[in-house]
Parts: sequence; C-alpha cells; structure tokens
Amino acid sequence: MALIKMTTPLVEMDGDEMTRVLWQMIKDKLILPYVDLKTEYYDLGLKKRDETDDAITVESAKATLKYGVAVKCATITPNAQRVEEYNLKQMWKSPNGTIRAILDGTVFRAPVLVKGITPCVRNWKKPITIARHAYGDVYKNTEFAVPGAGKAEICFTDENGNETRQTILEFKDAGIIQGQHNTDASITSFAHSCFQYALSVKQDLWFSTKDTISKVYDHRFKDIFADLYENQYKEAFEKAGITYFYTLIDDAVARVIRSEGGFIWALKNYDGDVMSDMVATAFGSLAMMTSVLVSPNGQFEYEAAHGTVTRHYYRHLKGEETSTNSVATIFAWTGALRKRGELDNLPDLCDFADKLEKATLDTIESGEMTKDLALLYEGQAKVLNSEQFLDAIAGRMQ
Repeated sequence: MALIKMTTPLVEMDGDEMTRVLWQMIKDKLILPYVDLKTEYYDLGLKKRDETDDAITVESAKATLKYGVAVKCATITPNAQRVEEYNLKQMWKSPNGTIRAILDGTVFRAPVLVKGITPCVRNWKKPITIARHAYGDVYKNTEFAVPGAGKAEICFTDENGNETRQTILEFKDAGIIQGQHNTDASITSFAHSCFQYALSVKQDLWFSTKDTISKVYDHRFKDIFADLYENQYKEAFEKAGITYFYTLIDDAVARVIRSEGGFIWALKNYDGDVMSDMVATAFGSLAMMTSVLVSPNGQFEYEAAHGTVTRHYYRHLKGEETSTNSVATIFAWTGALRKRGELDNLPDLCDFADKLEKATLDTIESGEMTKDLALLYEGQAKVLNSEQFLDAIAGRMQ
C-alpha cells in the first residue's frame, strides 16, 4: 500500500520514561506503516534538556512557531529528587511552561469518551473541555524562604524610576514568600482564544476566578474577558446560539457537577491544571484526556494531558510487564496529523487520523483494554499489556 504523503513536517518533541517507550511503539505500529512521516525531531528527554541547558526546549517551541503544528510526548518537570536521580545541573523549569510562554497560547483539554465507561458524575453525558491559561501565575513565580523576622514588600519601579511599594507582611519569624504576575497582553490572548474556540465548536463558554478575594489580580482577568465579549464577540455568540457567562470558581464547581457537560470551562493556569485532572479522572482516566495548545497566531501543539507514568517505567526497566494506557498519546498524534492535513489540504492524512482514533475506540468498546480501563468497564474486559493493546489497535487498522 502506498504511504500517505506529507508536505510540511510536524515538530516532534520526544519525552521521558514510559511515555517515551510508548511513543516509539505508536510510531512503529500505528503510523509508519501508513504515513510517510515527516517530522523535525527534538529530544526533550530530561538528560538532553540538561545537556543543552534546556536550550532544546526553546528551539522546539521556535520550530513550532515556524511550522505551525507540533506533537509532544510527556516530559519530566524535575523536583529535588529528580535532580539527584538524573544528576542534573539544576532544577529545570517545566518544559510545558517554557513552550506555552513562547507560543502564548491556551491549552484546551477534553476527555475521550467510550461506550461502556460511565463517568463518575452520573449526569455527565457530554465532554467538558477545560480551557487553561498557559502563562504566568504560579508557573512563572518568584519564591524564597524567609529566614527570620523582617518586613516583606512588593516593589514596582516604573520606567521613570518611580517606585510603588506595598507591605506583604511584617514577619515575626521564618516563613515563605511567593510573587506571581501576569500581563494584560497574555490575558487578552487567552480570552480571544477561548471566545474563538467556543465559536468554532459552537459550545457555551464559562469563565471563573476568585475575584471576590483577589480584587485586583483575578478581577483583571474578569474585566478583560467582559470587555472583549461585549465589544467583539457578543453578537457572534448570539448568532451562533451559544452563551458566555462569568461566575466565581466555587460556584462554577457546583454548577459543573450538576451539569450534563457539553461546554468549555475557561480557567486560570493553576485552576485549569487541577480541574482538568479532576474532569479527566471523573470521566474515566487521566490517560483518556486530550490536550492541545492553541496560540492566537494559529500554531497548535498536541500532547497527552498526563505525566510520564514513572511507576510503570521502573517496572519496565526491570523487565516486568506493564499495562499502560496509551490512548491520550495516540490522540496527540492523530490531532497533530489531522491539523497538518487540514492546513496542507491533505484529506488522506485527515482520514487516516480519523480511522486511527476509531480503531482505538473500537478496540476498547470491543472489550480489549489496559488495566486502568478494565477496572471501570461495564462489561467483560480483556486486560492487555502495553504492547498488546497497541497490537490490537494495529490489527483493526490493517
């Protein structure tokens, strides 16, 4: 069979641990037999990031700006234990955070639904898409430990040398300080991406922060969203028959639990991180959550929403069998290939992505799946190991 041709390469960002193992298997078993795959490859494994002083992460993001579509494997964000384990030069920042800052995008995460797995929230009938701001806040913070008594202040010096100071706390003993920031430009890009995405999929858009407590920081988000909606998007939303509304995050959580789903929930960076994991788990599994970073300039970076599955990787290194769910990583590849096909007018490539997703879902719905899904499946499940699951999908593709 002739391989499906590509005209523009994808930016391929390899990753760490068990997802790196599955990454190669997915390519070998599910993509390379059908697609004349063109990628510009970047190894974002922790050793290579350390070796290049993390420059390779910046290079991969810049390549995404150039080519427009990237697909990324899960990567390690090192903590103190990882610094020791990998003998790192320093505790490198999150590669996702670095890429998001360069692309200035918004992360949209949605669960993959399959027949036979009912969400933990029984009234959820449709996917809930989390729109997560991808810049600033705790992910770009400045923090340190306060050694003892003293005064902590915020100080801003404008371009003319004028200072504005505000006391944080008169410390009487040791403690900790954290400084966070965001920019109007980034928040505006976030809002535009959310409104445009809602219009493209014709779904209601919810937005929530805690502006009653954070009367300046969170309120700025609320105001920018409100201004853009009233002045640029309200008419289009009404024409499309969809709505936008703002509510406090605690009220939003209650509404989400009572809803049937089928909407987009826009959240600040950390809120989106936490709530996307909650939504994914309640729908079935973290390994069933798709994720795409969309920049306001039209770049797309697809990845799995979960981590590197460290526990399975250590078992894999010992030669033990694992049953690792690779669905989100497969869907990262299909999302990127489909978008590449759309941008380059390659219907065969789009069709291939559709068929691979269908083969993946058909495999699960036929009762063949990894252990995490078998525990949730409402039927007779056959538990497959990591490679057997990919082989089962490959069989359906053939």
